[in-house]
Amino acid sequence: MHSGTTLTQFIIEEQRHIAGATGDFTALLNDVVTAIKTISNAVNKGALIGVMGSLDTENVQGETQKKLDVITNDIMIRNNEWAGHLAGMASEEMDNVYSIPTKYPLGKYLLVFDPLDGSSNVDINISVGTIFSILRAPVPNRAAAKEDFLQPGVKQICAGYALYGSSTMLVLTTGHGVNGFTLDRDIGEFILTHEDMRIPADTKEFAINASNQRFWEAPVQRYVAECLEGKTGPRERDFNMRWIASMVAEVHRILTRGGIFMYPRDTRDPSKAGKLRLMYEANPMSFIVEQAGGKASTGYERILDVEPTDLHQRVPVILGSKNEVDVVVGYHSAPKAE
Repeated sequence: MHSGTTLTQFIIEEQRHIAGATGDFTALLNDVVTAIKTISNAVNKGALIGVMGSLDTENVQGETQKKLDVITNDIMIRNNEWAGHLAGMASEEMDNVYSIPTKYPLGKYLLVFDPLDGSSNVDINISVGTIFSILRAPVPNRAAAKEDFLQPGVKQICAGYALYGSSTMLVLTTGHGVNGFTLDRDIGEFILTHEDMRIPADTKEFAINASNQRFWEAPVQRYVAECLEGKTGPRERDFNMRWIASMVAEVHRILTRGGIFMYPRDTRDPSKAGKLRLMYEANPMSFIVEQAGGKASTGYERILDVEPTDLHQRVPVILGSKNEVDVVVGYHSAPKAE
């Protein structure tokens, strides 16, 4: 590929790598991209069109919904329900699977998404994003049931995210590396600007919500403590800490310059294995990170190998630069001190 390549050109080339793919895959991705352009417009206009602030509703996770959570969820549905590429959709913002209306044809793919990741930041104008994942429907052209979506992350055929920041970017993998596209608003097209994105194996930067430190398990306590000790500690180098509270922004930084992002298991609520959702956040981001040469783990197993048991299942997430993830995972498997 060369500079000036549009996303549509790129997708058509990529489709040749996907076994059994037809024009349906290209058309589906184009519909997702149209939704992302529409969301980008709404996010960028913000208060000018009255979409900021919270609603009096909560999503299935018990989180207060922002107006834009609901608006962006509707945009994703309306742009992807009609064309006959999908057997069903699932979203972080909806309790149950979204069934394709009977007036539309059914297809052979499933779409899962977090329509506005990091939406708690939207009112203060910090980068937010959209995360999506495409799976094959176990039975094509049949309305998808919840069980059809419960596939491990290794079964994903495509994952991507859009970042609505100083520019709107789309980062995408179909299992053959990771590429980034920037929206040229003058022509309304995404253009290939970041070819074959790679995560450096080593890093001096970690991202974690330090306010939860008292709840962390011993391996994460140890890792962060050693990072904070800097050159005088066992790691023998100084680290910087970052925390944006927007997974899209955190992962994008790691893809751009390396780093490790952690939302680990903690003891605050024993009924919840982690904070982040497996289907909508952990799996697509882990697919992207691994395709860029990084690693993604719960601390105990590879995220992409986790067998989902629920549509809104949560998992611990430790992802980023390979060598740092290996250190944290190693601490999880180390014998506990008596």
